[in-house]
Amino acid sequence: MGYDLTKAVGFQLRDKPVSWTRKDLLTYALGVGAKRDELPLVYDKSWGPLPTFPVVLSLKGEDTDVSLFASKHANEVIPGLPKLDSRRVVHATQSIEGWKLSNRIVGVHENKSGIIVETESLLLDPKGTVYAKLYGSAFYLGSKANGGKFSKVIASAPQAKPIPKDRKPDWVVREKTFPEQALIYRLSGDYNPLHIDPEVGKALGFGDVILHGLSSYGFAARALIRAVGKGDRRALKLICARFSSPVSPGDELETQAWEVGPGPNGTTEIAFVTRDVTTGKVALSNGIAFVKKAEKSKL
Repeated sequence: MGYDLTKAVGFQLRDKPVSWTRKDLLTYALGVGAKRDELPLVYDKSWGPLPTFPVVLSLKGEDTDVSLFASKHANEVIPGLPKLDSRRVVHATQSIEGWKLSNRIVGVHENKSGIIVETESLLLDPKGTVYAKLYGSAFYLGSKANGGKFSKVIASAPQAKPIPKDRKPDWVVREKTFPEQALIYRLSGDYNPLHIDPEVGKALGFGDVILHGLSSYGFAARALIRAVGKGDRRALKLICARFSSPVSPGDELETQAWEVGPGPNGTTEIAFVTRDVTTGKVALSNGIAFVKKAEKSKL
């Protein structure tokens, strides 16, 4: 049986109502490693969510790794796509430009290893104003539609520029995750047993539990906010990255960032990579961010 994958691209998925509390914001911040100096008193009106918080909004009310397309829309019939196995899926990429999530499929790819589904989600207020735009992709290992190569994309996040090879990074931030990091991050709604059950990790070929990719993503965002934005969470306007290799809870991460040119609306374009210092592997690659650099003091 053949599948017309072009029919899936552009398909509008069901809207998802979303809401959150101050507790949700604090729990997420702790799940991505926020320290005491990043969490002012909760009654401080200047405090607000990390700009990457919207990535967990679709997790609320679910019982599995619904940050991935499969679980968010498991009961929807998507024209042109075969039935995809949500048990064999890993997060491939994530980006966010940032009370309803409006979702659509914006890309489908098939290769010999499986099928990649790319989605676009808009976080809308009750008046329809867009507050954040999220692009993500999920890789379905072993899934097949027609057995050949296929690729179609109608919208995507900005593409990262190559990492400069002729100079050292402009900023370097190193931070160690906690052995309990996955236990904390899962409180934001991602209850995939891969992140807490060693037997599941072994069965899927990871050898043990692994940290949520979106937790590592949050660590990178915090690093850029701290180094480039001088701690101003509002300075980070866009962040995109590819999940290249898993991180184990307790591993040390190092984010290296380079200024590569001007970005839109007065921002600076940053190319970055996050390495797992413990294993020596790249955890996040193809990193791009638009950040409003803190103004230098005139004194």
